[in-house]
Amino acid sequence: MGQVEDQYLTLAAPCTAELRERASKFLTYAFPIATEAECQASLEEVRKLHPKATHHCYAWRIGIDKNRYRANDDGEPGGTAGRPILGQIDSFGLTNVLVVVVRYYGGTKLGTSGLIQAYKASAAEALQQAEIVEKTIESVFRLSFHYALMNNLMGAIKKTGFHLLSQAFTDDSGVVEVAIRKGEADGALLQLKALTAGIHLEEAALLEKIEGLEIVAL
Repeated sequence: MGQVEDQYLTLAAPCTAELRERASKFLTYAFPIATEAECQASLEEVRKLHPKATHHCYAWRIGIDKNRYRANDDGEPGGTAGRPILGQIDSFGLTNVLVVVVRYYGGTKLGTSGLIQAYKASAAEALQQAEIVEKTIESVFRLSFHYALMNNLMGAIKKTGFHLLSQAFTDDSGVVEVAIRKGEADGALLQLKALTAGIHLEEAALLEKIEGLEIVAL
């Protein structure tokens, strides 16, 4: 079984940059985002800041597998704006990122190669100034259990590397939510089952569930 991908590079916070090329002004806005809806909201925010700009070109990439992306030239010649911006997102190894480059036309045409270079340089300038962080994806689980298992379960949570997100108890049962790094989840769950039930790992692996314990992935 291949290793689970559970880390990615993205931006810690929004950032901006400015570039001038033969009288045209290029203003770049880079955002950390997680959904297409967030992309659209950030793009609209930039458009409202610069309603008289000639172009609002952008690119984004979303997801740890980096399969979801978009590049938009917003009226510039095809392939001269969105693709160079996306190329810089990829060059920095980023995902969950939106980069918008606003252009105010200065009266001098840049030509195809000039446009490609200007949009590439604008995106690169912003990303070079940005704080890039590595983030880890976690798996979250809800554990519902009979009170008799509480001591074993709480001890197992600590020993297996889960961190506790929330807990609630009644007279005879409890519910906790826990999280752990996605790549470690399967092994940690097996250990948790074994420790809670007081059995060997091999035995726990053969059981579909532990009596008195219900585990639900959230």
